[in-house]
Amino acid sequence: MAAEKKITRAEQKALRPIQILDAAFEEFVRCGFAGTRVEDIAERVGVTKGTVYVYFETKETLFEAMINHFSVPFQELLAITDELSGSATERLKSILSLLYEQIAEDRTTRELVRLVIAEGQRFPDLIDRHHDEFIAPIIAKIDSLIVEGMASGEFRQIPVEFSDMVVAPILTRTVLRLIFDDRRDPIPNKEAFLRTYFDLLFNGLLAKPG
Repeated sequence: MAAEKKITRAEQKALRPIQILDAAFEEFVRCGFAGTRVEDIAERVGVTKGTVYVYFETKETLFEAMINHFSVPFQELLAITDELSGSATERLKSILSLLYEQIAEDRTTRELVRLVIAEGQRFPDLIDRHHDEFIAPIIAKIDSLIVEGMASGEFRQIPVEFSDMVVAPILTRTVLRLIFDDRRDPIPNKEAFLRTYFDLLFNGLLAKPG
């Protein structure tokens, strides 16, 4: 078996901020912001408390950087939606499937949702930026698809300002998993959930339900 390549000190230094953010995420999830100690984050990484402060001046700065770091998948998801093709129905189904996968199925994103809810009052500016940069563009994409579908006659006329109801079942599923965990509230078969979800949704949206 070939020996594992040993990374250089420069490579290790470049990796250190990500290692700290990963460790911080686990501690913030486990203890919340107030209960998290920087020394425990440092211990997870195998460095001193002072090393953490070299990269992040305060615990508040570290928390904000961690939220931003783990929100990147939302940017990637939005980029994917820009490449979708097909009818408004097909594209909307694709976006909602991606959202379900990213939010309800992904443990990291679920816990990020928990942190955003729990610590929102402590970091209102951060939460506002998170919404403006990651959430609002996705909702705007769904809005535009609904408007497009109504204009083409594919969807019946509905008040677009209530389009967040379209994603509500995904958020409900996510919150239930956060509250009860998978042991008490077993996750349903993903394909069956999406099939039922789309059946209910599009029989309400489509001008001529199939």
